[in-house]
Amino acid sequence: MKIIKIDGTNPNYDKIRIARMAMKKGSIIIYPTDTVYGIGANVFDEKAILKVFSIKKRALNKPLSICISRIEDIKQVAQMDVRAETVIRNLLPGPFTIILKKNDNISSLLTAGSDKIGIRIPDNSICMDLSKEFPITSTSANLSGYDIPESVEGVLKQLGSSIDIMMDAGICKHGIPSTVIDMTVYPPKVLREGAGNILENMI
Repeated sequence: MKIIKIDGTNPNYDKIRIARMAMKKGSIIIYPTDTVYGIGANVFDEKAILKVFSIKKRALNKPLSICISRIEDIKQVAQMDVRAETVIRNLLPGPFTIILKKNDNISSLLTAGSDKIGIRIPDNSICMDLSKEFPITSTSANLSGYDIPESVEGVLKQLGSSIDIMMDAGICKHGIPSTVIDMTVYPPKVLREGAGNILENMI
């Protein structure tokens, strides 16, 4: 395993490129978000997706979310109408996971056979650069059923021997998972309350 120390507020983009290129070749990384550390893999590499499930010891019937770089990228992976886009632009980038109907190019492995996909655009420049060439998995860096570590040390204790690259940016901003909102129904439905404040973000 390689540990890459990186400044979360003023990141070295050459270091991010190393991690992105590793994922392009099938590697699994741990990366900081605005909420908690995530496990990253290329979502178009099914072998890498299976590695993520294995590393987390996560059942295949539990879906994984994805991280993308920009709101404009959403239509490449999911169906977003004008009404949904208006709400999403008030929420992202930020500590929210948005559930939308997936496009056919998104593997059913990620969605546990569902036609819905969770999408994140964290308010974090490292995430945005990591996912600018292809979407990456966005699932908390912990073993399923275990507490989500706040520190790099906690992540390494749970997952260290299983990952290829650890991007160490210190403690993440919020320290708790994102708020999950299902945008496939109207009105939108909160499935999990987390770091994002819905009222402040005008849903």
